[in-house]
Amino acid sequence: MKSVPILVLTFFFVSCQTLPVINNAPGPQTGKEALICPSPFLKEKYRLIHAIEIQMAGATRSAIIGVTLVDPATRTVSCAILTAEGMVLFEADADAGLLNVRRALPPFDSTSFAKNMIDDIKLIFLSPEGKIHQLGTLSDGANVCRWREENGDWIDVSVHQQGNIDIQRYSASGGLKRHVKFINKAGENIYSSIELHAKELSNYSLLMMLIEAQPVKN
Repeated sequence: MKSVPILVLTFFFVSCQTLPVINNAPGPQTGKEALICPSPFLKEKYRLIHAIEIQMAGATRSAIIGVTLVDPATRTVSCAILTAEGMVLFEADADAGLLNVRRALPPFDSTSFAKNMIDDIKLIFLSPEGKIHQLGTLSDGANVCRWREENGDWIDVSVHQQGNIDIQRYSASGGLKRHVKFINKAGENIYSSIELHAKELSNYSLLMMLIEAQPVKN
């Protein structure tokens, strides 16, 4: 008997993935409060500075500094990665869908890194551009809103009973691509502690600890 090619098995596995089931939100007739979509996203232009640890292949790399400027009104993003000593390793901005890489030193010089980084920043700080597809609760009781993006991706934004908020991005076929966790204590800035887990050919995780966050006046 001939063995089934690995590529075929991989395609079959991915095609069978499904999104988490959302139970419908309670209707007005139940007398319960209507559910409101969680919104951890920026409402005004901000500059944020985070200390970032990168975990890849089971190893933690040295901490780097991430500087992010985000304007939700125009959906423009500027970002830079620096060493603890202040050396700029990477710098890029995105405006109206155009990506401009100003500086990229190894290991941040791959063709896909800049796009993935901008997409991740938008996922964390900007509300989804798609349309709300469903609103309800997950099996663990978390309230969730599900968006459908123009490219077919799904974005779930959920809030748990303890107040922590998650963002999960899925492919059109239901495969998990990104998982963002806002881990905060009462009274802290919502961006104080952020975990991002990426599902790629080489999976990686980021732990972002807030150093400074300041609104920026136009």
